[in-house]
Amino acid sequence: MDEIELGVPGPLLESLPEDDGGAAQDMQRAVKGYNQRLNTVLEDAEDDTEAASAVLDVIEHFEARGEKYDEFVPELRAWGQSPIFAIAWRNLYADLIAQLYEHDWLAAQLDRERNARLVEDGVRLSDL
Repeated sequence: MDEIELGVPGPLLESLPEDDGGAAQDMQRAVKGYNQRLNTVLEDAEDDTEAASAVLDVIEHFEARGEKYDEFVPELRAWGQSPIFAIAWRNLYADLIAQLYEHDWLAAQLDRERNARLVEDGVRLSDL
């Protein structure tokens, strides 16, 4: 299996206020940690299915984090605060998911694993 290398998009870093370089460093540190975690999971996986399952767990974590930051945006606006950091983190998680799906060998496996989880959870056409 190929190694995965995620990155923080340049336009996202450029959208952050220049007076606070801490947010950019935090994002880069977080992505570095996710890279290490993903590549460790891929090394430990016995086959593509197991790797896809582990990567899908990470994607679900990204989706949950993105949703949490998305919920902060209207709240921050209501309090008269700038939501730029919440928006940047939300967009980062969405971009990381897109970067994972750009790996051809992984994208099809992720779709299969997501469908398998839906069936495993009891969602069936007869339930519709």
